[in-house]
Amino acid sequence: MPRILLATPEGIHTFDDGGVPGPVHHAGRDVKTVAPQQNEVWAVVDGSELWNTADMGGWTRVGDIGNYRGTCVAGTDGDVFVGSSEARLFRVAGQGLEPVASFDRVDGRGTWYTPWGGPPDTRSISEWDEAIYVNVHVGGILRTEDRGQTWTPTIDIDSDVHQVTTAEGMVLAACAGGLAVSSDRGRNWTLRSDGLEAPYSRAVAVCGDAILLSASHGPRGGQSAVYRGDLSGDGLDLERCRAGLPEWFDDNVDTYCLDALPEGSLVAFGTSDGRLFASQDTGIGWGELASGLPPIRRVLVMP
Repeated sequence: MPRILLATPEGIHTFDDGGVPGPVHHAGRDVKTVAPQQNEVWAVVDGSELWNTADMGGWTRVGDIGNYRGTCVAGTDGDVFVGSSEARLFRVAGQGLEPVASFDRVDGRGTWYTPWGGPPDTRSISEWDEAIYVNVHVGGILRTEDRGQTWTPTIDIDSDVHQVTTAEGMVLAACAGGLAVSSDRGRNWTLRSDGLEAPYSRAVAVCGDAILLSASHGPRGGQSAVYRGDLSGDGLDLERCRAGLPEWFDDNVDTYCLDALPEGSLVAFGTSDGRLFASQDTGIGWGELASGLPPIRRVLVMP
């Protein structure tokens, strides 16, 4: 039975696909993000600690990234990567974590920035076959095809990418100006905003032949909504999801707060005011599964 995991400031809340709650893992602890790796789950707890579990059983503390703040995790075929504040990248090695030194030397790193003047963060990570894509905010998307030995910048950094994901060889990015799409591993991009009431996009996920995207008027939200498009179509026009949802959300459906079974039909998203919504038909019809939860920072849908 599919499971939905929610990373929150008060632990990892779990639900089945019908909204029945399950155990709360790391109860009372601040969980930034969770990520799958086959049957295992990885979590960033209390800012800098990386934890791992197999089949949601007992948890093992793997390591700590010190004074950096963990922002995202990705389990690939060969590695587990942790992205952090100050645009750093770490890899699980042996009984701990080590910095990916090559990421600190990537071309163009000195041009990365944030709109408010602070240091950029590593914001999201995805993969397709041997290619791994790391999104820096604001620093574009970097690609490696040799497990992090070398890196190639892809999209223009001013695209202001908030999440990168992959599907069927395509690279998809939720950007400040809409949905960026590449069919050649990130060498060329097309920016789409057809059907969006406002183009500022934060989260993107793939569910079967559907693509789901969250968008609003800007960093503070405003007419925030989830949109759906046909991944197999030529136009990738997007249409606002309406059935079973409020007309608008005040706050953004943020990076990683929208997730789906890529080869299934279940998609879910969470909000900053602690509500969980899910669809069993790739985003056509929706229902509210839970409310009154802590602020949701990450939604993970697992088979």
